[in-house]
Amino acid sequence: MTGQGETRQLNAAIFLGLISLIFVATISAQKLEVIDAAGHSVNLTAAQIANLTHVTVEVSDHGSTARFEAVPLSAVLSAGGIQLGDTLRGARMTEAVSVEGADGYRVVFALAEIDPAFATREIVLADKRDAKPLDAKEGPFRVVAPGDKRGARWVRQVTTLRVVAVK
Repeated sequence: MTGQGETRQLNAAIFLGLISLIFVATISAQKLEVIDAAGHSVNLTAAQIANLTHVTVEVSDHGSTARFEAVPLSAVLSAGGIQLGDTLRGARMTEAVSVEGADGYRVVFALAEIDPAFATREIVLADKRDAKPLDAKEGPFRVVAPGDKRGARWVRQVTTLRVVAVK
């Protein structure tokens, strides 16, 4: 009987180890592409995004309260090499950020709308909802725009942040 118990424990340990490896591999495979107006791109991993300073936003989502842990979109853009602040003037005032989801859904925010030097609200890139990682339907990343009266610019399964110049 002792042998069977030890075998079960070993099998359970192996199973948990495999699950941990799959989880780590899945997290490390998740990335977000940030593309500047010239077409240069940087890939940020989920681990890099997780290491950025997070904020918590509490919003109404389809009539219920949701609490998102997120990174200000301005910080994500900066980590991807997009300059904000004093450099955002003149012709750069025509730049916008196209947020693209895995399903092809896209929305646009004016770059100044995201820059804390211009805006008083924070548009964020969430990676957790109600203290849990976003599920496959929402994540791994979701843009949340607190203050929008409608959630039409809240993008699920965000894959790309693309800076574009409107001419």
